Amino acid sequence: MVRLIVTCLLFLLATAPIGPGAHATTAASDWAGDDNVQVRLISGVSAVGKDGALPIGLQFRLAEGWKVYWRSAGDAGFPPSIVWDGSRNFGAANWSWPLPIRFSLFGFETFGYKDEAVYPIEITPERSGNGVDLWAKTNALVCSDICIPLEADLQLTLPAGEPRPTAFTQLLSRYRAQVPGPPRGTGLDLASFGAIGEPAPHSLSVRLTSSRPLVAPDVFVEAAKGFSFGKPVVQFSADRLTADLTIPATVPKGKALRGQEMVLTTVDGERFMQIAATVNNSQLPAFAAQEDGNIWAAVIGMLGVAFLGGLILNLMPCVLPVLSLKLLGVVKYGGAAPGTIRRGFLASAAGIVFSFLVLAAAAIGLQMAGVGVGWGIQFQHPAFLVAMTLLVMGFAANLWGLFEIPLPRLIADRLVPSSGSKPVENSLAGHFATGAFATLLATPCSAPFVGTAVAFAFSRGPVEILAIFAVMGLGLATPYLLVAFVPRLAQMLPRPGRWMIVLRRVLGLALLATAIWLLSIIAVQAGTKSAGIIGGLLLAGLVVLWISRPDGEGRKRLGTVVTSSLLAGIALLALGIGVEANVNLREAPEATRSADASPEADVTWVAFDTQEIARLVAEGHTVLVDVTADWCITCKINKSLVLLRGPVGAHLATGRVIAMRADWTLPNPDIADYLASFGRYGIPFNAVYGPKAPTGIALPELLSDDTVLAAIATVSDDPKLASVTLDRPALVSADYRTFR
Repeated sequence: MVRLIVTCLLFLLATAPIGPGAHATTAASDWAGDDNVQVRLISGVSAVGKDGALPIGLQFRLAEGWKVYWRSAGDAGFPPSIVWDGSRNFGAANWSWPLPIRFSLFGFETFGYKDEAVYPIEITPERSGNGVDLWAKTNALVCSDICIPLEADLQLTLPAGEPRPTAFTQLLSRYRAQVPGPPRGTGLDLASFGAIGEPAPHSLSVRLTSSRPLVAPDVFVEAAKGFSFGKPVVQFSADRLTADLTIPATVPKGKALRGQEMVLTTVDGERFMQIAATVNNSQLPAFAAQEDGNIWAAVIGMLGVAFLGGLILNLMPCVLPVLSLKLLGVVKYGGAAPGTIRRGFLASAAGIVFSFLVLAAAAIGLQMAGVGVGWGIQFQHPAFLVAMTLLVMGFAANLWGLFEIPLPRLIADRLVPSSGSKPVENSLAGHFATGAFATLLATPCSAPFVGTAVAFAFSRGPVEILAIFAVMGLGLATPYLLVAFVPRLAQMLPRPGRWMIVLRRVLGLALLATAIWLLSIIAVQAGTKSAGIIGGLLLAGLVVLWISRPDGEGRKRLGTVVTSSLLAGIALLALGIGVEANVNLREAPEATRSADASPEADVTWVAFDTQEIARLVAEGHTVLVDVTADWCITCKINKSLVLLRGPVGAHLATGRVIAMRADWTLPNPDIADYLASFGRYGIPFNAVYGPKAPTGIALPELLSDDTVLAAIATVSDDPKLASVTLDRPALVSADYRTFR
């Protein structure tokens, strides 16, 4: 018994923390502050090594609506500071300042951080290899509707020993990666820095150039005491590779902007730089006077690109069900009069173009409301998917002859060239609806030229958006227009006969496959239970329609069946809205739905993280980013034909090229901002990063082994990757902006 007691006491003595070293196990001080603002010291290492450099940080945790300031606070406020009096073995402290955000209120501009802030600090001990005891008398100003000076006494002790990573190592690395530095590798550059309007009113003129389209550039200006600066007014060039920022300035009496040395911190999306510059006397001409002709030339050229993109959409797999309907429409007119053929196909073309104009108007409205827009984003919403599934199954049931919807006499008399009421599919309204249906099913696909045209449209104004979408609609409608203007093409087909019954059943099966695909997306977004309920209701509806099909005695019950079908459709739509609300209540994803790496075939995909990209590239790795979604069929083609097989798949499987995936199946503003930083507003999107191209190279919508391997060879320092040989010439160049 005595031996047991002695053993327990020895164990407790051996494991109990003793003296100052007790704090080293946590590598953090205690929190100080209140419910609104808390602050502490954290350390990225567990002990002080022989090299002496200690990466620590001052961490703030801020309640909603509270902020703390950057090194240059702007029109009000002041940054945090620390007095190290009383510290043991303390030599010097070198602060770093991560990129701030701008706060604008009543014309006053301040710069700082919200939610959480970590200021990286490098401590140099007086004597390397000895432990340190840090006493940090911290002062800061924290503001919400009111501003409160914060004072906190923080203490952190680190013993001598082998420095090991702590729970805060990654956090500090993430914030250090946000510290602006020289423009090298960012793709950004300062082309001009001058003064406007002196002696008064004062403004700075900053011209930025970029290797890829600029998204929302901003500049934080630091100058001598007494100078202050407002929010920049930004004007872009036609290709958005250049931007002029005009910055209002307040200048102290007797001073001038010209000749002043200033520090400019520039940010555009995920890219940022810091550069010191002297205000010069140059003033560049405005873009409007300089590039007016070039703008219209770019718009006209982009209209041609939009037409080609719409035309190619006819060949994309996601439009195959619509092509089936087109084929049936052509066959149905075998032997019909040219006038009938022309009216039907013109109505379908009008439905396509009208639908594209509706999409353009919706995009303009969302942009004006400050909401991010993109090609195919409606497939991120379960309510839309449920409605589309119902519509597709309705088309399939109609092809199988399970029901026909007659038009009211008033509408039929106006739309159908006969005196009787015709089924919807034989009316001009039916052809118009078929065209609109074609547009809806085309939107989850991105074909060559589509991404380029859409990106250009969304970077311009409402007029350009309407024009480009209308021309893209004309491209998709070209097969209809061709038959409308040459009706003989339809007359060359066999006359309708028994073989059409078989064809209708086959095309109905194609639409059934489309409905199953839509249900699979609903299962991913809202869960298999919701998808199963919707699928079960649809199956039950088909059974009811088959029992009550319009032949024999079933004709008497047609009205009841149609009414029941409409009620079922309303119920499904209500269910879809409920599903969407349920999705919104689920925990919001980060960059992907899972933060863990996920294997697929022999490739392990890392969760999307822009900070992780920067870290991996800094370590010399090559990274391939794949932005995809379960509703994007072109993405699946790229994956099955290129990314998961052949030489590209081999590189990804071995880990020589790190595979990173961003899943855009559900709305995600981080992914939308990432796409916009490349001037893209739809998927598929792929980019390759490496030591020779740290800001990334964007690849075309449709991938091939040649283009991906050539991009990898261009960005990589790995001799095995840089010396890759291709079976045929690669469709790439040194300037990968040609892909966009």
